[in-house]
Amino acid sequence: MAGTGAPGKAGIEGLIVAGPTCSGKSALSLALAQRLGGSIINADSMQIYAELRVVTARPSPAEEGVVPHLLYGVRPASEAGSVAWWRAAALDAMAAVRAQGRLPILCGGTGMYFLSLLQGLAEVPDPGPAARQEARGLLHELGPALLHARLRAVDPATAATLRPTDSQRVARAWEVWRGTGQGLAAWHRAAIPAQPPRFAAILLDPDRAALRAAISGRFAAMLEAGALEEVRALLTLALDPALPAMRAHGVPELAAHLRGDLTLAQAAERAELVTGQYTKRQATWFRHHALAAPQDSHTINARFSDMQQFSNQESADLDHFILKTVDAPA
Repeated sequence: MAGTGAPGKAGIEGLIVAGPTCSGKSALSLALAQRLGGSIINADSMQIYAELRVVTARPSPAEEGVVPHLLYGVRPASEAGSVAWWRAAALDAMAAVRAQGRLPILCGGTGMYFLSLLQGLAEVPDPGPAARQEARGLLHELGPALLHARLRAVDPATAATLRPTDSQRVARAWEVWRGTGQGLAAWHRAAIPAQPPRFAAILLDPDRAALRAAISGRFAAMLEAGALEEVRALLTLALDPALPAMRAHGVPELAAHLRGDLTLAQAAERAELVTGQYTKRQATWFRHHALAAPQDSHTINARFSDMQQFSNQESADLDHFILKTVDAPA
């Protein structure tokens, strides 16, 4: 697959490499970036945090030295990232990459990040302090699941996009509905551009057994690489446990071990279970949300570790897709 270094065919904004955790997105993105003259832009909501290199499986310093990597480890764990922040940062990064004559490769598993690029992002009016106070009070009084049930009764379209356990987003949805008279889903629909940007997209969609085995192996490797020490250092910051970084997979479980509530083996087992459940939700999400037009999309039903693992047919199919979408001058 000979690369030209061109930013892609006319109309293609960049290449998306997506899929569930542990599917091999980073390895595939690195291989493609080397071949195509690309720069990798992070689209994972946990890999943005500086303190969480090991536990979020961020690319290593050596890998980051091979091709440019952007938006990795750029925010402190004390500051919650947001879809709006990421979208603005990603658009700036993509423009800078293209200005260098390189191909933007967006790598990650956070579906809402990709949707914000494809569908735009609503400028939601400030709901006001009264709505915020009410949302926080109800969250404290009822808990996220019951507040989600109330939201479903008044704003079913938004509730359908949220997990009942996601306290931060459920409370945000409630305050927007109360403070603006319109749900988040309605605001987002109004923001969808008439002509959405065009991306090429590769989706990694391996079977469940392959993912489960990879998750188990990766968590063991993380422990060897210093995940426990990384979480211990994070806990010394005494951050609000509701912050996203404090809920990254592996952090609550290893924190429980450090408090003496779980053995290390129990923490590992629980973290692997939670991660596995999350990958199932991710895979379902990606199967129901198109990241590109059918002719600009390619699915690989396997994990990726390196090009040598692929059969001749799989390699040929990937080569054909790249050549017809991004590996040619405009």
